[in-house]
Amino acid sequence: MGIIVKKGIDMVPVAEGSHHAICYALYDIGTQFSEKFGKSAHQAIVIWELPDERIDIQKDDKMVSLPRAISKKFTLSLHEKSNLRKSLESWRGRSFTETELEGFDITKLLGVNCLIQVIHTKKDNKTYANIASIAPLYKGITPKKPENKERFFSMSDSMEIPENTPDWIKELIEGSAEYQGRFPAEEGREEPPVDLDQVPF
Repeated sequence: MGIIVKKGIDMVPVAEGSHHAICYALYDIGTQFSEKFGKSAHQAIVIWELPDERIDIQKDDKMVSLPRAISKKFTLSLHEKSNLRKSLESWRGRSFTETELEGFDITKLLGVNCLIQVIHTKKDNKTYANIASIAPLYKGITPKKPENKERFFSMSDSMEIPENTPDWIKELIEGSAEYQGRFPAEEGREEPPVDLDQVPF
């Protein structure tokens, strides 16, 4: 079980700087509306664990040391200006080929190591840790396996939200256009689910 900061819990943000990270979870959160940009986009959340950043929690009546986690939300697009494409190309250390741009399987990220650069931003008197960049491991750094069980959720596979999904992610999924179309909150609201397999990664 990973360490995810939930609403109502105050936790010291991950320190600024470079961190060894391992991708262990991917969540399709469907089409989300952005008030900031005034438009909707199909998005996903990628979560990494930080093996060198630890936190002690009580689990099964024992205190255990687990890696902290950090996440980033992406719009599912490989447009040349998209943040996902820039992050993936930086992470891979090379550009996408034309063939790869026709459809990149995002599940390839699970279990992959990288270096992430964390910076802090402040909002409403709170400090947040944000991922500024992603890069491959330097030569000489030994890759590690994730301690957390790998997790993957795609609306094209099922609309049933997996157990142990963090509450804040569950809320985003349930608020998506796809989920509301399948389980309408208001009578008469019907929107077909988007097939994640058709989104060009």
